[in-house]
Amino acid sequence: MIVLGVDPGTAATGYGLINTGKNPEMIECDCIYTSSQMEMADRLKIIYQKMGEIIHRFHPKEVAIEQIYFSKNSKTALSIGQARGVIMLAASNEGIRVFNYSPLEVKQTITGYGRATKHQIQHMVKDLLHLSCVPRSTDSADALAVALCHYYSRRFSEY
Repeated sequence: MIVLGVDPGTAATGYGLINTGKNPEMIECDCIYTSSQMEMADRLKIIYQKMGEIIHRFHPKEVAIEQIYFSKNSKTALSIGQARGVIMLAASNEGIRVFNYSPLEVKQTITGYGRATKHQIQHMVKDLLHLSCVPRSTDSADALAVALCHYYSRRFSEY
C-alpha cells in the first residue's frame, strides 16, 4: 500500500510517499514551493493542484498529514491551516482517507523523543528507509516521517 505523508506549509509543503510492504520503502519525496509575493488564494491553488497531480500519479491509499502545532504567530498558524485544508480536500476528492498526527506523535514515533530536532528526524528517516543520504529538505524529511509515523501506528493497531 502506498502512503502519502505531508508536512503542510504555504512557502513549502513537503511530501513523501512510501510503500508499506513488509519493510517501508521510499518512493519519492520533494516539496511544493510557492512565493510569498503571490496572493494567498493563488498559493493555495498551486498546493491543491500539485497535490492532486501527486495523488493521480502515485495513487496513495491513505494520506497522513501533520497537524498544526501551537504557534505564537497566529498568521502562520492560519496559513498552515489553509494549506492543510486544500491538501485534505485534494485527498478527499479522490476518496482517500486522511489521518492526522501531531508533531509530538511523529517525533516520538520516529526518534523516541518528542523534542527531536529536524536534524535527528532527517537521520532517523534515512536509517528507517535505508536511504543512502538524508532527504535534502527538512520539509520532505518531515513528510516522510509523518508517513512512517502512520505506517507504524497502523501496523501497531492491527495487532
